[in-house]
Amino acid sequence: MEELKQRILRDGKVRGSNEVLKVDSFLNHQMDVPFLQAIGQAFRQRFEGCPVDRILTIEASGIGIACLAAPAFGNPPVVFAKKNKTKNIAGDVYISQVESFTQSKRPYNIFVSKEFLHPGERVLLIDDFLANGSAMNALIDIVHQAGAEVVGAGIVIEKAFQPGGERIRGQGIRVESLARIASMSEETGVVFCD
Repeated sequence: MEELKQRILRDGKVRGSNEVLKVDSFLNHQMDVPFLQAIGQAFRQRFEGCPVDRILTIEASGIGIACLAAPAFGNPPVVFAKKNKTKNIAGDVYISQVESFTQSKRPYNIFVSKEFLHPGERVLLIDDFLANGSAMNALIDIVHQAGAEVVGAGIVIEKAFQPGGERIRGQGIRVESLARIASMSEETGVVFCD
């Protein structure tokens, strides 16, 4: 998605020891709604002809993207995995574990209520980033626990220099990334894959 690449080059900022790409001015803190709607349409084009019964993401950064992608897929329900089991989640839940690169190195559990994910459903996973693949693996695990089918993973930005994309594709999961980054640094900026 050329518009996304241009936006990353214009508004993205590489931070730390070339590990973090800040796109919070338009994607995952302050959200540019028309732009996210275009991202939803781009996912629909990538998954053309693929029936989707439900969209699954993880809180918090994926929620806005998934909600604005849903209309392009005929408005299936959007479910997000919660990072904390609260009193709002009554009854049985699916649980998996994530080791977040940006949050901390400590693993944490994610939860989805069993009433919102069912056997036989075709589930599209949506997230803002794919780096090491831990969050995506946890979502895949939850879908499998439910007896549902992962029809694919729609990723806004994939850090192709990290192993997540290869790991997820190695499981036979279709991954469609709208922008794939080959390398990035504070000095040279972002370089995209061909």
